[in-house]
Amino acid sequence: MIKFDCLTLFPEMFDGVLNDSILKRAITNNLIEVNLHNFRDFSKAKHHNVDDTPYGGGAGMVLMCGPIYDCLHSINGFEKAHKILLTPQGVPYNQDIAKRLSKEEHIILICGHYEGFDERIRTFVDEEISIGDYILTGGEIPAMAIIDSVSRLIPGVLHNEDSAHTDSFENGLLECPQYTKPYDFMGMLVPDVLVSGNHQEIDKWREKEALKRTKLRRKDLIK
Repeated sequence: MIKFDCLTLFPEMFDGVLNDSILKRAITNNLIEVNLHNFRDFSKAKHHNVDDTPYGGGAGMVLMCGPIYDCLHSINGFEKAHKILLTPQGVPYNQDIAKRLSKEEHIILICGHYEGFDERIRTFVDEEISIGDYILTGGEIPAMAIIDSVSRLIPGVLHNEDSAHTDSFENGLLECPQYTKPYDFMGMLVPDVLVSGNHQEIDKWREKEALKRTKLRRKDLIK
């Protein structure tokens, strides 16, 4: 089992993701645990604000250290947990990182909002991760993406364990084309090899098509 703790100002954003489909089943079966912590609850300010104007001036508001620090320290076992700051300045997230994180027992995800973090918050974490070169309103969507991508690698989360091993990026390539019934849809036929019953030839075809698709769509993945 793997435990996730998320520090967020908007815990309600996680409701749909955690209460449906695969993640809901994984939580029910005690394969993963997800706890949401509103770090606004740890603000000592009169109006419970967690941000303030930046020193030196500038646009926007910056998250303060105190509420996040106190929230972290309220989590049981936070010292040994792998703590991740979700930020556009982090390392680009990929399947290799997901695999590595799936070996952790306890992950803490810190979701930001507003203009950014007080720089000193970086000293609280073990790693900084970005899910892409674009800006989101906050870190909640990246946190959901990491929880989902890591959880599906936990044994028992997926009904078919082979699914995780044939996905795009799992072996460094994009996934090969997939087909299902009907065999003939508006004159577009399923490749004959897939209905041949020859599994050795099917494996060869899938490997070839995965390589072809990767070269066409993601040349950066080809080494």
